[in-house]
Amino acid sequence: MGRDSVGASHVLLEQGLKALALPAQLAEPLLAYLDELLKWNAAYNLTSVREPGAMVTRHLLDSLVLQPYIHGPLLDVGSGAGLPGIPLAIANPALAVTVLDSNGKKARFLRHAVRTLKLGNVAVVEARVEDYAPAQPFAAITSRAFTSLGDFFRLTDHLLARDGQWLAMKGKLDTQETQDLPAGVGIVDIKQLKVPGLAEARHLVIAARSHA
Repeated sequence: MGRDSVGASHVLLEQGLKALALPAQLAEPLLAYLDELLKWNAAYNLTSVREPGAMVTRHLLDSLVLQPYIHGPLLDVGSGAGLPGIPLAIANPALAVTVLDSNGKKARFLRHAVRTLKLGNVAVVEARVEDYAPAQPFAAITSRAFTSLGDFFRLTDHLLARDGQWLAMKGKLDTQETQDLPAGVGIVDIKQLKVPGLAEARHLVIAARSHA
């Protein structure tokens, strides 16, 4: 990023962190991640959002707004460029995060980012979600617009701990989608999220298994 872009992005991020009640010192490692994303995006086309200020809002803050609802270990499915998993891992070094993506170039970037940023709490998995067989299930599974809610729950059911929760990030909610759920899965809550600097609708759908 150019010097002007760095300064403007830093101010925007610090304002957003304050609005989310997160410490200002997170700005430096988050911007370091953003810098790596910008470098790789030029060649790998990891995200269609290319302007640094928009990336702060639409990627960093849009991920961090999830932080109050996170418990771990966390699996980020269809992570792409590491969103929301890497910002959440930076915000909470005690949180164990696994970022999963089947796309080779995205997985290469994820491994590079984890290595470069020295994120000891992040594991990268390059696999199709239905083929992934971890040693232990996850307390929470999240995604940003990975697929429909029903397919998200079905594809990841084998990865969720018995008392775990799905945390599906959505924009505008489709009522039909929230009703078309697999048997044995129920919506616990739907949170309307407020991303600093973003006027668009954002929702978090929290779901869990319905135990008999």
